[in-house]
Amino acid sequence: MASETITAEEYISHHLTNLTYGQHHDGSWGFAHSAQEAADMGFWAINVDTFGFSLFLGVLFMFVFRLVAKSPTTGVPGGLQNMVEMVVEFVDDNVKSMFHHKNNLIAPLGLTIFVWVLLMNIMDLIPIDFLPEAGKALGIHFLKVVPSTDVNITMGMALSIFALVVYYSIKQKGIGGFAAELSLHPFGKWGLPVNLFLEVVNLLAKPISLGLRLFGNLYAGEMIFILIALLPFWAQWALSVPWAIFHILIIVLQAFIFMVLTIVYLAMAHDEH
Repeated sequence: MASETITAEEYISHHLTNLTYGQHHDGSWGFAHSAQEAADMGFWAINVDTFGFSLFLGVLFMFVFRLVAKSPTTGVPGGLQNMVEMVVEFVDDNVKSMFHHKNNLIAPLGLTIFVWVLLMNIMDLIPIDFLPEAGKALGIHFLKVVPSTDVNITMGMALSIFALVVYYSIKQKGIGGFAAELSLHPFGKWGLPVNLFLEVVNLLAKPISLGLRLFGNLYAGEMIFILIALLPFWAQWALSVPWAIFHILIIVLQAFIFMVLTIVYLAMAHDEH
């Protein structure tokens, strides 16, 4: 809940500011103590909370799935093994239905993206003040706990997928084939300038839409939780619980969409035309 000693604007600004480490105006390096100071640190500043939580969730994902894979139950599986098997089969079925080429990277990549993004999104269901208040007790000024509300994470993943799309497009079709794909479709060789413009825009739109879609949906959801936290106590429970239940759908759906579009884009990179 919002503190009575700060304004609503300060409360919102505080919850939307990352724990940022970078270079101050005087040339020294350290953590930012205000939202403006964090913004002034520029491109080379690091959002430590985003980095830390995303790394922790990635390690958690690998640890749990490796634990199940190393000691599977041959009889009736336990709850954890059953959950892991359901997720693996779900991703595998989606890959088989959309990717009709041979590439051993695609299924593990789809599984990693789905589970990792899902775990990052689930952090949005933690009460808005719980971890930031705990961090404040430890002297941490800012703490954003949902990595997918940081555009650096979502665009970083999207650009990584984009790099794979370009790599496999060139690997499967050659540089000439990839160039022809960009310049000869849809109007043939006589429409080359128009073709090139349309296809390059279409190609660049993939990572931008992929990253911003996830960021926008989770950022908006986080903002609504913050606004609810500014309301009186009785209104918080009346609104936060229904919104959290509805938000579960958004959390799962956005992880699924990110995985599906990744598979589709890589399938298009492998297709002949």
